[in-house]
Amino acid sequence: MKRLLLVLIQVSLVTFSYAQIGNIMKKAKSAVGIATGDENEKSAALKEALSFGVEAAVNQLSIDKGYLESPYKILIPEDAQNIINKVKMVPGFQDVESKLINQMNKAAEIAAKKASPIFLGAIKQMSVQDAASIIAGKENAATMYLSSTSRAPLYNEFMPVIQSALDEVNARTYWKTVVDAYNKIPLTKKMNPALDDHVNNKALDGLFSLIAVKEAGIRNDIGQRTTELLKKVFGS
Repeated sequence: MKRLLLVLIQVSLVTFSYAQIGNIMKKAKSAVGIATGDENEKSAALKEALSFGVEAAVNQLSIDKGYLESPYKILIPEDAQNIINKVKMVPGFQDVESKLINQMNKAAEIAAKKASPIFLGAIKQMSVQDAASIIAGKENAATMYLSSTSRAPLYNEFMPVIQSALDEVNARTYWKTVVDAYNKIPLTKKMNPALDDHVNNKALDGLFSLIAVKEAGIRNDIGQRTTELLKKVFGS
């Protein structure tokens, strides 16, 4: 009888230990965002996570001063800074730097409002195979994939939007006035750097950087997995 009781106790302890290990493993997987579910669910969850990230990034950066008062603030390009440093000494251009920074960031905010359809179109093109490898990758793997597959077409699509946005805030006209004033300064090398490319690239840099932050949040923070699919695939 004692021997039988001892055997039962041992079995109970082993069963309890396995259950504990199972719970610990489940919690560990959830905490580090190890994906579960079939390949189609993983693909759908990744697209959902990226869509949420894009929406959040666009909404955050497209509001008034969304770029200007963020870590993604667009500053003066290096070649333009030399012009500004000299032009600031010309009467009427003392505040040229702050005025131009405000205009560039406002243009980026206007352009960002039109980014969502372009991003979402790129997300829809992601294959199931791509999604499976991305989920198993680094915490910014999805954002890097999105950048590598869509940045060039995004740049091309963004350029007329950026140019229109710069014109909407009178930035290109104002910059031409600044450059003209600079080129009239004696003994200076004539220059004519364009703002379009700089603002376009920096606007995209900001969007991709913020999307990466949102992606990492869903991977690493259970509280940011707000749908049943995200909870199932990334853990809850």
